[in-house]
Amino acid sequence: MGARFGPQNGRQDLLSQITFDKTSAAGFRFAIVVSRWNEELTTSLKNGAKRALLESGTPEDSFEVFFVPGAFELPLAAKKAAETARFDAVIALGVVIRGDTPHFDFVAGQASAGIMQASLSTGVPIMFGVVTTNSLEQAVARCGNNNGNKGFEAALSAIEVATLFRNMRDEGQGRVSPHVA
Repeated sequence: MGARFGPQNGRQDLLSQITFDKTSAAGFRFAIVVSRWNEELTTSLKNGAKRALLESGTPEDSFEVFFVPGAFELPLAAKKAAETARFDAVIALGVVIRGDTPHFDFVAGQASAGIMQASLSTGVPIMFGVVTTNSLEQAVARCGNNNGNKGFEAALSAIEVATLFRNMRDEGQGRVSPHVA
């Protein structure tokens, strides 16, 4: 995973460039937990995540999709999925768009903190694929079918971390994982 700096609107922004040409998701199981709030956008995130998994060698029967009402419910559902011990990683997907009230701050902040806490408490990687934007236009750009789809990126990150964890476990037992690129 690399990054580059580039000018955008007169400032330098860190632009993520995730490419995993040699990453294989074969042999892993994933949970995708999706918020129904902003459903058109979250459906696009879900489709992006599924596409990334399939393109990386995950058979369709190696991931399950679970739906929750909104982003606020993502942490608990992701934690429950992780606690089943059926998944190597969980991908949490949602969209929170800033409005005229502080609701955005509460939902986005708690979703972020809760997902991190769920991952730390279970030891299962839970990827934060929650798009938090100031406008609908920004959300649409991050949920599109192009390379900027944050669901796609979250799934690739899930594969990378699941591979890392498996390699750590296997190397600690004197084995080399077949998932090493």
